[in-house]
Amino acid sequence: MDRRQFLGATLASPLLLALPNWREPRARTRFGYAAITWGGNDPLAIDEISATGFRGIQLRASAVTRWGEKPEELKTLLAQRQLTFVALSSGVVSFDPAKEADTIALHTANAKFLRDAGGLYLQVVDERPRGRVIEPDDYRRMGRLLTEIGRRTSDLGIPLGYHNHMGNLGQAPDEVARVLDAADARYVKLELDIAHYQAAGGDPVAAVTQHAGRLLFVHVKDLQRPRPGGAPNSYRFVEIGNGSVNVLGVLHALAKVGFDGWAIVELDEVTDASKTPASSAQIAKKFLESNGFTL
Repeated sequence: MDRRQFLGATLASPLLLALPNWREPRARTRFGYAAITWGGNDPLAIDEISATGFRGIQLRASAVTRWGEKPEELKTLLAQRQLTFVALSSGVVSFDPAKEADTIALHTANAKFLRDAGGLYLQVVDERPRGRVIEPDDYRRMGRLLTEIGRRTSDLGIPLGYHNHMGNLGQAPDEVARVLDAADARYVKLELDIAHYQAAGGDPVAAVTQHAGRLLFVHVKDLQRPRPGGAPNSYRFVEIGNGSVNVLGVLHALAKVGFDGWAIVELDEVTDASKTPASSAQIAKKFLESNGFTL
């Protein structure tokens, strides 16, 4: 490139901003679906989630049981179905001091399996102490454990996502924040479950803004409260769009904060006998696409 060409290119580049058809690259939320609804039948889940049109999947411990010694087989299967292995649910980080070494070893081993199977993120939940009042040291100890696990998974190239969850230490919004504050942000990110967050009294739309800098991926999930025939404070998880969670508000908030990553649609179990895991996934797909989102 001669001097004239160089100057022309340099002067022209700011003018791109003024061109009517030019668009700045935008962050985008990509949608996957969780295999939990299939109750451990992961091969069927993989087939049906792919056939529905989702391009990502989250698997659970059943996948480690099935493919633990042959992660390449799972990697090949997911590639054939054009699915990204977004996350593996690795289980609980135990509070029991006697289980600390085993807990760290378990999640590190799961991260290695995930890496070898071509996956992206490891998800963990914490544990709530039973039979006593929660102490400030509980948050500090959990933060230390999560940091140690996250440091080891990071060494394997796998980021760690901390999953807020009802019944666990990180349940209410202030508890989630205290766990995150106690953990090293370099190694422990947030996997925000919007339905669990709302069930615990939080506003998931506000949570997106509050924790924007820590978001690793998101569980897009809906909540019905009370559950049919249940007590006023009871709840159940339902297909997105069929409950009270402001799912669209969350998705728009993700776009607003520039989130560029995965949202996993999750439903723990089908809501009635007339439905199947695949039909519930179709309900989620229809909700997203009818509101202008692309899988």
